[in-house]
Amino acid sequence: MKPLPALELVTRFEDAEWLDPLAKSVRKAVRKVVRPGWLRDLLHGVPIGHPVHPLAVQVPMGAWISAAVLDAVPGTGQAAKVLVGVGALSALPSAVAGFTDWTQLHPQQQRVGLVHAAANVTATTLYTASLLQRARGREGSGKVLAYLGLAAVSGGGFLGGHLTYRQAAGVNHSEEIPHRFPAGWHALAPLAELPEGKLDQRVVAGLPLLVFREGERVSVLSDVCSHLSGPLHEGKLKSSNLADDGGPCVVCPWHGSTFSLRTGEVVAGPATAKQPRFDTRTNDGLVEVSLPGADG
Repeated sequence: MKPLPALELVTRFEDAEWLDPLAKSVRKAVRKVVRPGWLRDLLHGVPIGHPVHPLAVQVPMGAWISAAVLDAVPGTGQAAKVLVGVGALSALPSAVAGFTDWTQLHPQQQRVGLVHAAANVTATTLYTASLLQRARGREGSGKVLAYLGLAAVSGGGFLGGHLTYRQAAGVNHSEEIPHRFPAGWHALAPLAELPEGKLDQRVVAGLPLLVFREGERVSVLSDVCSHLSGPLHEGKLKSSNLADDGGPCVVCPWHGSTFSLRTGEVVAGPATAKQPRFDTRTNDGLVEVSLPGADG
């Protein structure tokens, strides 16, 4: 089966460099509005372990689809109007969460995301106009505007699906590690060869690992950032009181996601999924690693 022609159009948006100046301006505006780190983490979805935006968008989408059904049923105009209003009001927090995630994406993803946002803003504007028309007693034009809004938000949803499933925005980029790393213990490196207090990269079973040595203690995480696959060994060391164990953290060089080196837990977003953490042991000076739950 051949892909839909719309897919080719969306693919072109990925390479639409003419969108970059606008994207730069929007990024600057979003970062100016959403400044506190705790608020960004909340909007990214750090507390719940996955992005908030796909969850939040269910409210306006559900309300507007329900309103479209009621608009086709006689005598349900008041209920449809309420649902249109609920959708318009709930679209704002969903958009704020989406824009916060969007600022931390790759350029190709941001281009598609910008068109996705434009479709959703258009839909919200049409639904707001529909609500105003209904309030004036103009039910006919109110319904037409609502159906146009549904078409716009559906197009935005198609673009959102492309972002998530074709461009892998918002997914856990370390999820595959336990399925690729072989079970059991494997040689990492002689303890004496590991640099003290510095980020280091080693490859075991074909997978890059982030290694950090503190005396006899060796912490090992997947080197692939769960946010967008950034190389963590190229990042920066940071001490953080937010880490559960109060130990050192690594800051991803690409988008600033921060992880505890000892536990792999997310200390600061945009990442929402923890890094796979490897158990370590030392036998005759040789450090070995094992990944709990590995089934590779």
